[in-house]
Amino acid sequence: MESQVKSSPNYVTAEEAVKNIRSGERVFIHSAAATPQLLVDAMTARGDELRAVELVSIHTEGSAPYLDPRYEGVFHLNTFFVGANTREAVGKGMASYVPIFLSEIPNLFRSGIMPLDVALVQVSPPDKHGFCSIGVSVDITNAAIETAKHVIAQVNRNMPRVHGNGIIHVSAIDAMVECNDPIFEIVPSAPSPIELKIGSFIAELVEDGATLQTGIGGVPDAALRALRGHKNLGLHTEMFSDGVMELVECGALTGRNKFKQWGKIVAGFCVGSRALYDFVDDNPLIEMRDISYVNDTSIIRTNPKVTAINSALEVDITGQVCADSLGSTQYSGVGGQIDFIRGAALSKGGKPIIALNAVTSRGQSRIVSQLKPGASVTTSRAHVHYVVTEYGVAYLYGKNLRQRASALIAIAHPDHREQLERDAFAVFRRH
Repeated sequence: MESQVKSSPNYVTAEEAVKNIRSGERVFIHSAAATPQLLVDAMTARGDELRAVELVSIHTEGSAPYLDPRYEGVFHLNTFFVGANTREAVGKGMASYVPIFLSEIPNLFRSGIMPLDVALVQVSPPDKHGFCSIGVSVDITNAAIETAKHVIAQVNRNMPRVHGNGIIHVSAIDAMVECNDPIFEIVPSAPSPIELKIGSFIAELVEDGATLQTGIGGVPDAALRALRGHKNLGLHTEMFSDGVMELVECGALTGRNKFKQWGKIVAGFCVGSRALYDFVDDNPLIEMRDISYVNDTSIIRTNPKVTAINSALEVDITGQVCADSLGSTQYSGVGGQIDFIRGAALSKGGKPIIALNAVTSRGQSRIVSQLKPGASVTTSRAHVHYVVTEYGVAYLYGKNLRQRASALIAIAHPDHREQLERDAFAVFRRH
């Protein structure tokens, strides 16, 4: 049998590497902090030569130059998650949003529903065996690498080597570009007093020995801060940030009660400071895995007391959650919220939690009688158990619509409760 293994890495310039991209092809871009900016910029620089190139990704960091209006007809982004660098383009129709559960995106690639021609990824340098780590963002990238006809890699000495199944051999890479740029960082800001209050309510719901799912932002960070006195917590989450390090260092996060990957932190990706990336580098405690595994409800539910902490933009008085749009304006994406809300509900002793500030920065209530016109329902009212604001906890599971409304109004901002009660009366007197 003829060997498929290349004798040595094929290092070229970024400009040479992206010559593999042709008009009419579908190109995957690596996610979040692993966004390969050198390759993205080099691809975009070929805009005068290309037409009808479809780009696919979840959230990316850095700039998205391919969304400049001058590249209309050249590049079109189909994104599975809308971020700050793509939101305006989606709103103007220069990019499109694909609503889908995060756990199901790898199947789009593997099943051939969305075949990939090229994958642009960022990896660590190869080890002595020729294996590179795809680092801090395994998520949907394993599936992209497995199925793309051509894989182009930005090889970065600053990319951590992360344990788990996010590895690729140099023989599977068609072109490699050397790089020594810092990978993208997000340094968390200190939680606000309101976020600290919400975090304290969440911490009261978390039991010792629970397996956590949490994300990035003020509320998750506040909740993690409030958990320092807990014991034997575990973490199985689609993503995490700096707050997890403190829980490990103080001994609260051990994973000793977990069923899947005992003692390990399991995630699909992480985004944070350089300290976080140094923490995950070659750390046997961390396992980055394919998101089709991490976010599989049948896997999630096997861990004990899964406590899923997710955010929302607004919640109506029946418990419907909108987490990804502001009315008809696409703000983010479905992501993995449903994967973990459902997985937590199915876990023995599990607690699915939706957490949000009671009002917006403009003082508008985020507990509403009706979702904004055009708003999407990210999580159905049948999935929701706990809703937390700085005014307390509403437990909705098993409650009828009037009881749900009463519980939710009680945790709304006091300035809005009277109007919400009037709205609820007008709705429910007809039933």
